[in-house]
Amino acid sequence: MLSRTVPALRPSLLTLAKVVAPSLQTQRYAYLNTAGSSSSQSNSQERLATADTPTSLESFRERVASGPSFDDFVRGDIDVEYSVYAPKPKERARKPDWLKREIPGGEAYTAIKNKLKGLKLATVCEEARCPNIGECWGGGDGHTATATIMVMGDTCTRGCRFCAVKTSRAPPPLDPEEPKKTAEAVASWGVGYIVITSVDRDDIPDQGSEHLAKTVEELKARNPELLVEVLSPDFCGEPSRVRRVAQSGLDVFAHNIETVERLQPHVRDRRANWTQSMNVLKQAKAEGARITKTSIMLGLGEAPDEVEATLRTLREHDVDVVTFGQYMRPTRRHLAVAEYVTPEAFAHWQKVAEGMGFLYVASGPMVRSSYRAGEFYLQAHLNKEKKEQQAVATKVAS
Repeated sequence: MLSRTVPALRPSLLTLAKVVAPSLQTQRYAYLNTAGSSSSQSNSQERLATADTPTSLESFRERVASGPSFDDFVRGDIDVEYSVYAPKPKERARKPDWLKREIPGGEAYTAIKNKLKGLKLATVCEEARCPNIGECWGGGDGHTATATIMVMGDTCTRGCRFCAVKTSRAPPPLDPEEPKKTAEAVASWGVGYIVITSVDRDDIPDQGSEHLAKTVEELKARNPELLVEVLSPDFCGEPSRVRRVAQSGLDVFAHNIETVERLQPHVRDRRANWTQSMNVLKQAKAEGARITKTSIMLGLGEAPDEVEATLRTLREHDVDVVTFGQYMRPTRRHLAVAEYVTPEAFAHWQKVAEGMGFLYVASGPMVRSSYRAGEFYLQAHLNKEKKEQQAVATKVAS
């Protein structure tokens, strides 16, 4: 049984009142049964958590250490703490220990940063203030160095409430030399995996699909062995634009749905929506993308049964890889955090997603869409090849 232990409702946790029906708002704090329980919603209000103060993190860890096993948790035999209280914006309180990160540095990090600056290239790592920039850029410790370049400028035409990237109705024009500059920079780094993302450019007739596809082609021309992931916009759902990018030679087509269906209008720009994003992912797979991928932020006010329903819908749309991460408010102007989801709950979602047949799942408080993407992709790919080889060997032996 997956449950939440939270304090009594506080004003800061009611920020979703305009978009959440009262019954669903109550359900967010209810104990919910795991996969497929038809009685979870009807009984949820009876199991509402009513603690007056947040549970101590130290005492919780002690209970976990001495309590039932993780297998018991996955089977749904026990209650576990799903999240902890997220302080109001004006409250002076520390984040949970599991959300702390070291200041980025190191030779590889510095080299990549200087090269980007010299070529006037932007990265989503910097623009979105990603906490994992040092770890991804630095490589080492047995994992593949991964960089995430943001093309088509550093200014987006959309204004999602969670995103720190600059916005404007009329960003500067595209740099026609950017695809070549990007390929030049990546070739000099020696990375084995590159993630190319972009801002939304609704001011351009094709939303930048041709520019993005040319960037992939330039990268592959210089290094055919380079693994390229494209974290793609939705291109307003236009099939021809999705096709152009999906057939550009990329290895992974990624497009983020960001959150559950109910919260889409509250979290994303009005020009982005659930159905459009799902259709983009499904079309990319149909157009030949080897792997499709998406990312979900937790801690925005979603209910556990909504997360599970989202995973089922993603599999129905042929999505291969999913990542889960904690939503972190970039500035006071952005959407407030509703709750901090525990590492144990993230482990639960990884187990659930893997059980549904996703090729690979990355789930943790600090995981981001492109977090150590090279390592995750390579591990998944190698594991898949190993299984295929074992299947062939077994068939030959028999």
